[in-house]
Amino acid sequence: MIYTCTMNTAVDLFVETDELLPDVVNRTKDEDYQPNGKGVNISFMLKRLGLDNTALGFTGGFTGRFIENELLNEKIVTDFVEVEGISRINIFINSTREFKIVNKGPLISEARKQELINKIRQIPPGRFLFISGSLPRGVPDDMYLSLSEIAAENKLKLILDISSPVLLDCLSYHPYLIKPNEQELAAFFSRKKALSEEEIIHYGKELLDRGAERVLISRGKDGALYLDRQRTLKATAAKGKVVNTACAGDAMLAVFVGKQELGCSVPEALRHASAAGSLTAFSKGLGDVSKLDQTASQIQITHL
Repeated sequence: MIYTCTMNTAVDLFVETDELLPDVVNRTKDEDYQPNGKGVNISFMLKRLGLDNTALGFTGGFTGRFIENELLNEKIVTDFVEVEGISRINIFINSTREFKIVNKGPLISEARKQELINKIRQIPPGRFLFISGSLPRGVPDDMYLSLSEIAAENKLKLILDISSPVLLDCLSYHPYLIKPNEQELAAFFSRKKALSEEEIIHYGKELLDRGAERVLISRGKDGALYLDRQRTLKATAAKGKVVNTACAGDAMLAVFVGKQELGCSVPEALRHASAAGSLTAFSKGLGDVSKLDQTASQIQITHL
């Protein structure tokens, strides 16, 4: 069984409008409501690949019920901690430009935080645990450290996709895989300018040296880079019209791990992962896994 943990679950509202203008009523021509949060997205993608998993995290209010019901509708096991308040609603607007409005989320009490920690302590050894996304109010960054320590003690295969700089401290617990994007990678090392490919590889290797076992770096239209102690691989991206980039990295990560669980080699898993990221960027929500093989044929893998 695979476990995902989303501490700041969300309902994402996607809208499309010809223009977004101030001081007038902007009427949309399309809208869609989707359960979200990085780990939630991973749960959906894994299930659509045929991999059972359990979704953990915090949910609250009518939005929390919507998120859980949508997961249950796809026969995904849920074991959320219910909190006071409501799971956040984020807004993504596709107009002449792409706009993203992301809210903070509910305030989490110490008791509810401890309840989630206890659930994670009960995960059997050897299982995958994805910890993805931001933290809601009331949960400090050292929560990532606490969960990393538990994962190491219980021999879980920990996968981290977080933007907090505390990620660097989590590396001493030797996570199985981490997935920064290139902007996050630059921020971890206090680089304010965009990184060249050579710099991305340099800092990716630095993450390995600090304790990560594997590093997957998502690069948007430039695809992805994967590094471990034996190899460095580069994947291109597919070509298409970008609709929404919000969930592309989640789809990439889920398919990269999921395809390996289904028996694919690392290069082939990376090829499909980049295809999944592209398909998602070309969609309002998560990409259609039925198109994975066709899109993967466009992806080139290079051994660097």
